[in-house]
Amino acid sequence: MINFKNKNILITGASGGIGNELVKKFVLLGGNVLGSGTKIEKLDLLKKKYPNIKVKKFDIAEHSRIEEFIDNVSLELGGLDILINNAGITKDGLFVRMKEDDWDSVLAVNLKGSFLCGQQAAKHMMKQRQGAIVNIASIVGIMGNAGQANYSASKSGLIGLTKTMARGLAPRNITVNAIAPGFIDTEMTRVLDEKIRDKLIEQIPLSRLGLPDDIAHSVAFLVSDRSSYITGQVLNVNGGMLM
Repeated sequence: MINFKNKNILITGASGGIGNELVKKFVLLGGNVLGSGTKIEKLDLLKKKYPNIKVKKFDIAEHSRIEEFIDNVSLELGGLDILINNAGITKDGLFVRMKEDDWDSVLAVNLKGSFLCGQQAAKHMMKQRQGAIVNIASIVGIMGNAGQANYSASKSGLIGLTKTMARGLAPRNITVNAIAPGFIDTEMTRVLDEKIRDKLIEQIPLSRLGLPDDIAHSVAFLVSDRSSYITGQVLNVNGGMLM
């Protein structure tokens, strides 16, 4: 069984559906976990549910504070072995009508925020000469999606960033991979009209939306010792929607 005893793990975007499941997974597998996010009430609920974890309210869009944030996380945890770049936002709109501010804000969190968190986390991992980073990308970063020019571009960029980070950090025994989830059953997809959800499911060979646990299982594998020879890869977790 995969075990993360004595591993210090930072999960960004921990207050969301996938983030919640990631925290649960790594707690159950023995990790020393700190979850960050922007919704303090949801972080407090996580802390009540899993008293041994640490939580920290932080907005990844505050780029100038990311170095300090990562340093403080490492101090609180007693080191930093694993980073899961899960923080992300959406601001959907038709391509021809998309506001520049909506483009900038999504790229600022999903791509630049992940870049800066990865950069600062890598500095700590390089001193240890070991570490693992997983970036949460998306199926739409590969296939595109109408109404999500900003989100699709940010996730596509994250895939390119993942491969470049992997090449640069491999000599220090740091692996960097990405997970590209398909459509996952979270608050974000539950607000969709039932007809739209049904139409989505029709396009998925496994005939269901993914579960947050499907993503958490995959992330746990990619940051475990069992995948120490895997780096620079994108694992598609989408029920066969994209092959």
